[in-house]
Amino acid sequence: MVFMEDEKIFKIVIFIALVGLIGMIISAGSITPREIKIKEINRGMIDEKVTVTGLVEEIKNSRTGKASFITLNDGTGKITIVIFQSVKNEIERSNLPIEMLKYRKIKITGKITEYKGSMEIILEEPQNLKIL
Repeated sequence: MVFMEDEKIFKIVIFIALVGLIGMIISAGSITPREIKIKEINRGMIDEKVTVTGLVEEIKNSRTGKASFITLNDGTGKITIVIFQSVKNEIERSNLPIEMLKYRKIKITGKITEYKGSMEIILEEPQNLKIL
């Protein structure tokens, strides 16, 4: 039997770990959230990033003005899309008032959350909203 010295084993392990980390970093940019139907969303998906496409039926602003709420319908169900003020400001800086989304088909990618027993999606970045 051939035995390796601890130092050689350590160097091999470090090399393999570094190659794995580099591979993960490179592939992380190409991983996209899965596209799902609204009816598929459930509590087991909280904190998961997903993409949904649907028609904007309603737009409301919070009483404090710190958030906007879009009701999105994809034909299988409805869900509230939450857009906090900082993201809304960035969207509107690109000459797209949130109110202009009403009755338009959009695709959004966001994080699933639950608020007062209802599932919602938080739009975290303005580039994750596309008008179709």
